[in-house]
Amino acid sequence: MMSSIAELFFSLVIILIAAEIFTNALEHLGQNLRLSQGVTGSILAAVGTALPETIVPLLAIISGPTLSSHSEEIGVGAILGAPLMLSTLSVFLMGLAVIGKRGLGGYISPEPGGFRRDTGFFLVAFILATLAMFIPHSMLLCRQGISLMLVMLYFLYVYRTIKASHHLVQEGTGTEAERSLYLSRVVLSENLPVILLQVIMGICILLAGAFWFISGVESASEYFGISALLLSLIIIPIATELPEKVNSILWIRRGKDTLAVGNITGAMVFQGTLLPAIGIMLTPWEPRTEVLTGIVITLGAALWLFCGARKKKMPVAWLGLNGVLYILYICISLYNR
Repeated sequence: MMSSIAELFFSLVIILIAAEIFTNALEHLGQNLRLSQGVTGSILAAVGTALPETIVPLLAIISGPTLSSHSEEIGVGAILGAPLMLSTLSVFLMGLAVIGKRGLGGYISPEPGGFRRDTGFFLVAFILATLAMFIPHSMLLCRQGISLMLVMLYFLYVYRTIKASHHLVQEGTGTEAERSLYLSRVVLSENLPVILLQVIMGICILLAGAFWFISGVESASEYFGISALLLSLIIIPIATELPEKVNSILWIRRGKDTLAVGNITGAMVFQGTLLPAIGIMLTPWEPRTEVLTGIVITLGAALWLFCGARKKKMPVAWLGLNGVLYILYICISLYNR
């Protein structure tokens, strides 16, 4: 047991270091390419830090030609658990990180157009993915059609986000790096290849730390006798979503609200489109009770964020509801364990 705790501690340290390297590199990449903070946060950061939680369900799904019950549960649970953690726990922790400076009466103020776009696309995609669960497997073409629509939705989202970037940069919301590139202290250059090298380094260290953390969590869960489904719906998503939490906390504490929020909401869109599309095609994708509970809470949290996105500023206190929804989900899951 002590070895599992030590493994968790050191993996957290690695993730914290990797997140600092990654965010520093992304700020320089966005500045070098003259991208808006929305593109940097919602696409570059979101996709980069979504790699751990993307790989986990994919490995589970393709673990064999015929899915076992165990791998199927882990695959579906990880796919649906990721957006749940992002929309509840990640958002809550981001708000918690600035209560000391801004207070409960303070506000977070990400770029409103991007915030609305992210939450709107996610709601449409996740509702479609949910509807696919109720379509009989005999209607294969219909299920395949929804899967294709989800993929197309993500590429439309990327197009819309990039299209809005040029105008936002002209308005002064371009990505700006506060600190010099860390790798430039070694190679004495901040050109694009060096920036990309640091981005790759940050992602690799994040992946290593995340998988090490997952290993420690799995060892601890076996010690406490946690089921595979509970592991996939709660424990693994917490572990794999850790990079998003750390990156967003670092950014929002520095006053970079658009980067912080976009890192979470952009990952929600990524996790709510491409991965469910794979789940619909390669798993039974059926409406089990514990799965539907997570879906309802995720949609509730996302709708709450969408309502907040319709304002120019969102009160920090609003994010408390996302934390309450997460606690509610944990209580329901443990009760039905």
